[in-house]
Amino acid sequence: MLKVTMQPRVNGFLLLLDTIRASARTRRFRRRVPSLLLACASFYPSLGSGSFSGAHAAPAAAQTETAQWRPALRYSPAAHWMNDPNGPILLNGLWHLYYQYNPAGMVWGHTSWGHATSRDLLHWQEQKVALPASPGRDIFSGSVVLDQRNRSGLGTPGKPALLALYTTVFNRDPNHPDGTQAQSLAISRDQGGHFEPHDRNPVLTLNPDSKQFRDPSVIWYAPGQYWVMTTVVADAQVVKLYRSKDLIHWDFLSDFQPNGYRKPGMLWEMPVLIPLPLDGRTRDMRWIMIVSVNPWSIAGGSGVQYFIGHFDGTHFTADDLPPRGADPSAYHWLDHGADNYAAIRLANTKDGARCLVSWMNNWAYADRLPSFPWRGQMSLPVCLSLETRAGQPVLLQAPVPDYARLVQSHAPRAFPSRVIAPGETMQIGMKQRVQDISLMLRSEKEGVAKLILRRSDDGHEGTTLRYDFGNQLLTLDRSHSGRTDFSPDFSPVHIAHIAPQRGVLTLHVAIDRSSVEVFANGGEVRMTDLVFPDSHSTGLSLSADRAAITIDRLRVAELAP
Repeated sequence: MLKVTMQPRVNGFLLLLDTIRASARTRRFRRRVPSLLLACASFYPSLGSGSFSGAHAAPAAAQTETAQWRPALRYSPAAHWMNDPNGPILLNGLWHLYYQYNPAGMVWGHTSWGHATSRDLLHWQEQKVALPASPGRDIFSGSVVLDQRNRSGLGTPGKPALLALYTTVFNRDPNHPDGTQAQSLAISRDQGGHFEPHDRNPVLTLNPDSKQFRDPSVIWYAPGQYWVMTTVVADAQVVKLYRSKDLIHWDFLSDFQPNGYRKPGMLWEMPVLIPLPLDGRTRDMRWIMIVSVNPWSIAGGSGVQYFIGHFDGTHFTADDLPPRGADPSAYHWLDHGADNYAAIRLANTKDGARCLVSWMNNWAYADRLPSFPWRGQMSLPVCLSLETRAGQPVLLQAPVPDYARLVQSHAPRAFPSRVIAPGETMQIGMKQRVQDISLMLRSEKEGVAKLILRRSDDGHEGTTLRYDFGNQLLTLDRSHSGRTDFSPDFSPVHIAHIAPQRGVLTLHVAIDRSSVEVFANGGEVRMTDLVFPDSHSTGLSLSADRAAITIDRLRVAELAP
């Protein structure tokens, strides 16, 4: 299946800068070449000031709060920088979300675990920092496990231990070279409010020490009665798998490093291994290996790739890999928009649902976003399923059930079926900025359907969602979505190939104050983009080109101002 996307950069100088930006999260890099970054920044203004500790943000006094872009149904911290989600878990009916957080500024640094809680994954309360950085110890990404049966021995009767497995970056430590990354353990005895590092950290290191060994994700493997950890050596583009009976002592299982899509400077991060039944049949379990890549994703900059395959308790084997040298579009991408990274599994879900949440951002311009006094937000959490389509397993994504219930509680407006002729426009007035739109599209010929989301009254501003029945291309265009001038890397157009099902394309669009998330054909294709529109741009229009378009089951809900 052919998918079309924007071409990655080929200019040698820009490639060098992409490589520099991708490497800048390593302590070794920041120590050696800050002067090179500053020199490059004078030629390439979008080079991330949040990517190294010597960066300078604009003075706070010169900035105005941008409440018009504060998300209503996606988490954002009250202030300061946020990136990867860490260890989301459900405890006694309350969701805990941890995340990479700089409590001291608007750019990446001082990496700690921020903390927020929610009853419905949509409305969040920020809590105190749960796992703070300390002198010589930065706290990178990881996951959280509820040790129900006290296999670690760290709990007490009636009070199972809540354990965080995360990456520590060591500096000024006599046992590790500066910049060493290793996996550590921390214990919470107050239901996730605060974690205390284990006194024998780290619990897992490489030999020799590595400056790129990070992002542990842990699941329980029932057939073997042990825990499985996936980590990465980021610059080697390899996932390393380990096993443990007690979450403290870890044994190596295998490496996952398939032939495939590789580029100079590409980093692999945040590996997640998830089992899914194919077509709901628990006897036909498949496994999904999710890996975030930066840069060189399908939409440019950072993104999330995944592999469908099998796991036997030791090795993960991907099925049907494209041949070496294949176009990036031949691979599986979790999202064809620009702003989905560091996807991570929600733990301890009801009924064993497999769900994800992501950082809604892109490392290509993350430190330049115009929001203030915060920078960064999470995506809408989604649940996963695996379904056979056209003879192949297809990963589907849908917003979590709490979101569907919220939409229904707002009494969506339903519109009768309508045929829109070429050149005709249907306009729908809306007053609120947070919206949910669903519809079905048909065309007897090779028509083009166009929706303009968050449209201004004069039509000069809006995000365009277009489907071309002739070429089977879905396009999300944010070139006129509002504020776009903060970075030349804020890519304007994202494209994916998707075929109608029995002549019909279904669309579900979830819009917040500064984002658009699109789910096509039941989540077969997902597109997530940040947008920064004027607060008065709230309208919706639908039109057709080349041939008539039939619109069925159009429903629109207004969810929040």
